[in-house]
Amino acid sequence: MNWKPELDELARREAFAREMGGVDKVKRQHDQGRLTVRERIDKLIDRGSFHEIGAVSGIGEYDSSGELQKLTPANCVFGRARVDGRTVVVVGDDFTVRGGSADASISAKPLMAEEMAHDFRLPIVRIIEGSGGGGSVKTIETKGAANLPGGIGGTRWYRFTTENLSRVPVVALGLGSVAGLGAARLAASHYSIMTRKSAMFVAGPPVVKALGQDLSKEELGGADIQTRAGAVDHAVDTEEEAFACARRFLSYLPSSVYELPPTLPCTDNPERSEEALMNAVPRNRKQVYKMRPIIESVVDKGSFFEVGKNFGKPIIVGLARLEGRAVLVLASDSFHYGGSWTADACQKVVRWVDFAETFHLPVVYLMDCPGFMIGLDAEKAATIRHGVRAMAAVNQTTVPWCTVILRNAFGVAGVVHQPADRFSIRYAWPSAYWGSLPLEGGIEAAYRADIDAAEDKAEKLKEIEERLNKLRSPFRSAEKFWVEEIIDPRKTRSLLCEFARLAEPLRKAGPPENFSIRP
Repeated sequence: MNWKPELDELARREAFAREMGGVDKVKRQHDQGRLTVRERIDKLIDRGSFHEIGAVSGIGEYDSSGELQKLTPANCVFGRARVDGRTVVVVGDDFTVRGGSADASISAKPLMAEEMAHDFRLPIVRIIEGSGGGGSVKTIETKGAANLPGGIGGTRWYRFTTENLSRVPVVALGLGSVAGLGAARLAASHYSIMTRKSAMFVAGPPVVKALGQDLSKEELGGADIQTRAGAVDHAVDTEEEAFACARRFLSYLPSSVYELPPTLPCTDNPERSEEALMNAVPRNRKQVYKMRPIIESVVDKGSFFEVGKNFGKPIIVGLARLEGRAVLVLASDSFHYGGSWTADACQKVVRWVDFAETFHLPVVYLMDCPGFMIGLDAEKAATIRHGVRAMAAVNQTTVPWCTVILRNAFGVAGVVHQPADRFSIRYAWPSAYWGSLPLEGGIEAAYRADIDAAEDKAEKLKEIEERLNKLRSPFRSAEKFWVEEIIDPRKTRSLLCEFARLAEPLRKAGPPENFSIRP
């Protein structure tokens, strides 16, 4: 006598689970151009590495003799797997079972996924499609009472979701219609991705229609809307691209704050010098230029991975490597308000500087900032409040920091190019130009009496501009040691690689003290 009958029964139940919502529901998922949750997990992870937990959980249907006839699995699939050889937690919604609704779920499963990531210090990847909240309106009838959000003992998931943001890398993929708690799960991440055919919203079109807004899913919460709003970081065309982005994002990060980011072998010469950098910044200060090619020129070839491209556009943010060492890159984009910090750019700085502090990433800032955005719209957006919060975030950091001033550094926003009252490395290109205020517009105010008294006001203004611009030379500042070093732009990569080497022994594993991370 052995236990083979029980193992056969287990295999039968596992087979039911693999059928998910049934042939028709799986076909419908495929017909709409989407993969099933199990196909998604297989494409995300290293082949054959998924160890599922709770596969046979769900709702069983039994005959009169107590024999199982059918098992409808819970619409949450989770377990541990490997991504590029490293163990991660993967949790996914099964849209083929009641559209991913909580009515068909077992709340302990997504909760246990968060607990496993937290307690075993493992990255977590959420594959989200559905609502995943307290259920539908019908739940009132099926449960016999209205659900109180949180209720009694109903906030453990929220606790672990919050704590995981300050403990382990969290990646979320929105691959379909994502609403309610599903939207919160997508946003409560360090990096979120959605396909362009997907949509995310707090409440879907039928609910919003009651407000008088008759919108399609795309009009309400499509990829363009959510990436521009900053609710989602990245939009891609296919699910396969989303999986590739998730894997690449994780490659720059430690498994938890108790480790350091991995250093990878590097074949790119740290002394590589790009001649194009000599002409990268135009002499005409009103002329815009492309920052992204500059970034690509100074980091390891092919290593720059931009995040949040459509939000806070005056600031470019991404992960990169310098001689194989992971860093966070901030860079100004003169194509958007000349690189001035808008309210949303400040929010972007706060989020990603916090992120760098949490995961022990040195920061490289390629700066061209003429100050905070000005004007009525900027005042209505409370730009200065967001700006001082960005200043606080930078000043709270303890990670090594290196700034290269390419052109503008003005005003209060100009101050925020390095942490306050601690040593950081700073370089300036010969094209650098700084001050309390830009000369344009300021001369007329400061020298109004001289200009008004002149016979030729235009000529007088030009004379004053020329005089002040000579004093504005970065070499004058260097004479007074108001800036440490003016460098040949072609040496930037070499100096940044040296910074990464100097920073390496300064990085400390463990949670940052008195610091919190926001999604």
